Amino acid sequence: MPRLGKGKGMADQARAVLKKHLDLSSRHEAKQSQSIKGSKSTGKIHSVRTFNKYCESLKGAGEWMKKTHSIRFLNEAGPAMAKQYLEHRRDMGISQKQLDTDRVAMQYFFNQHQIEKVHSRASPDKSSRRYTQEQVYLITQVQAEQNALSTTIAKETGIRAHELLTIRKTSELRPSSHRNWHKDRFLGREGERYMVTGKGGLKREMMLTKETAQKLEQCRLAEPRLVIDRGVHYQQYYNITGGNTWSKSFSDASSRILGWSHGAHGLRHTYAQDRMLELQNLGIRYQEARDIVSQELGHFRGDVVETYLR
Repeated sequence: MPRLGKGKGMADQARAVLKKHLDLSSRHEAKQSQSIKGSKSTGKIHSVRTFNKYCESLKGAGEWMKKTHSIRFLNEAGPAMAKQYLEHRRDMGISQKQLDTDRVAMQYFFNQHQIEKVHSRASPDKSSRRYTQEQVYLITQVQAEQNALSTTIAKETGIRAHELLTIRKTSELRPSSHRNWHKDRFLGREGERYMVTGKGGLKREMMLTKETAQKLEQCRLAEPRLVIDRGVHYQQYYNITGGNTWSKSFSDASSRILGWSHGAHGLRHTYAQDRMLELQNLGIRYQEARDIVSQELGHFRGDVVETYLR
């Protein structure tokens, strides 16, 4: 059998496979046709939206198989690999609905060969809004480049959605002088510091990894621009998304790839929990670690952090 999609990426291969199953006649017309012919369901895809959803699922499966099994073409895969992929997705906290979508997409590829259903171990913990690092990575993979960079920045710093619109260089802005800043902020981390303006006009530092800082600098605007988010005016210095635009992108991407969303604010929970563990592993006592994380998040009350640690 010739290799499927020779010279094409997994996205193109996925579309080529699923296009064979696309039938944009209505479901009603399809059922009428089946009734006349006395045939069983053809298993066709009757919606562009569903087609795109399956393409995304099959592309993700192919990229995982390429990484873990070194395949180059989808038709090098088999049902056993498909089952492994679903089990991997289950362990990532993917919802049952999304696991079923992934399974159906792969069954189209394997010509309706039944792939054993993998059951989601649990629905996301509604008592916590935290995303794992792996889940955030999956989300960035289905976001546009601008939105993905903003997601990475929010994950690394815990900043609020609207604060993404206020990022400045430390040479351009100084931290608010009416606050006593903890000397151990960002202890154990290396990277580049930037400034953001938060609630009440509080100006504080955040730290990005050097790799993310380099990507951010590539988005530097020649001249600052005025943006309006939720009726508030901001002077923006970098061509990245923030505020409501980015929040919606994050939630939509989370729902598409994970099957659920805790909202962009969940990244503040991720930052707080990961940072608390990091500081405690460096020998910082709980109460002091909590105070440090509070300031890094733009608060000055340690007890506020407890909300993020649930």
